[in-house]
Amino acid sequence: MAAAEEIAHALAGAGGGALAMIVTYPLVTLSTLAQTTQRKKKLEAEEAEKAGKPKASISITTQEKIVKAITNNPSYLAAQEIIKEKGFLGLYSGLESALYGITLTNFIYYYFYELTSNFFLNANKTSSRKGKGLSTIQSMLAGAIAGAITCVGSNPFWVANTRMMIKKKEFKDGEEVKSLSAFATILEIIENDGVGTLFAGVFPALVLVINPIIQYTIFEQIKNVIVAKNGAKGFTAGKAFFIGAFGKLIATFLTYPYITLKSRMHVKKKSLDKEVELSMYQEIRKILREEGLEGLYGGLSVKLVQSISTAAFLFYFKEELLTGSVQLVNIIRMLKIKNSTK
Repeated sequence: MAAAEEIAHALAGAGGGALAMIVTYPLVTLSTLAQTTQRKKKLEAEEAEKAGKPKASISITTQEKIVKAITNNPSYLAAQEIIKEKGFLGLYSGLESALYGITLTNFIYYYFYELTSNFFLNANKTSSRKGKGLSTIQSMLAGAIAGAITCVGSNPFWVANTRMMIKKKEFKDGEEVKSLSAFATILEIIENDGVGTLFAGVFPALVLVINPIIQYTIFEQIKNVIVAKNGAKGFTAGKAFFIGAFGKLIATFLTYPYITLKSRMHVKKKSLDKEVELSMYQEIRKILREEGLEGLYGGLSVKLVQSISTAAFLFYFKEELLTGSVQLVNIIRMLKIKNSTK
């Protein structure tokens, strides 16, 4: 039963992740573009000075400040640019590779998370935690193991996804060139930049394993309280939605600079000149030096909305799909047993 349970959770997680990605993908696109586009304010200010434009001497109203803040927001500028360049459907550029990536990511993650969790739960039966859920340390370890395995296995799809998002329209003989598929993009990256590029950003991604650790630890601990008080039936998909959102809010805010760094490394192409490879710490210092704190936190607002929405829908859809996944796995197992007895 344990193996069937792990496969069922993996299938529910993969399906839930795919549905959540479809619902929130435009926000994913905007947050990625905001992270990968360097700050423009400084350049615009320098150009204005060169052109001899006078600085505004009058004070502006609160309403004007709000409008100015919105129109200068990296996410707003990214939305304007992509809609002008590709139309509204441009917000869904790279959805194919994202669906491959999230389905693979969630399947691997939930399989190994449940596998590790069940190991700890079985160990708890012979300890003082008998009948209780995972402890905080056990939740963190389960998340770390599952996250590390997942980020290495799914990184090529996320590199391809980021490239597809930021790629501008191409024309040949006056006609628009059809966008490459996810697998064709991966092959193009290998051909132009080498296999190693598919694993660009994997070290920041490994550091970002702490993101799901924080998220799932918060989720599991709140879930344990609800289940202990109201029983397993008391934990509904609606509660999973809000707890998942809260866990993701905390995790994303704490790890955002590394999310930005990972996105930057995904779009970095192989240079003909031999550039000195910078460490993660050096890359962060470079961004701070050239762009300031805003460079590390560009697009944070839309990323928080996107991450919270995606996590909330993921947990909701997963809980809804879990019963069906368990039944499907049991049916497949019964069919295998019938075939083996023939």
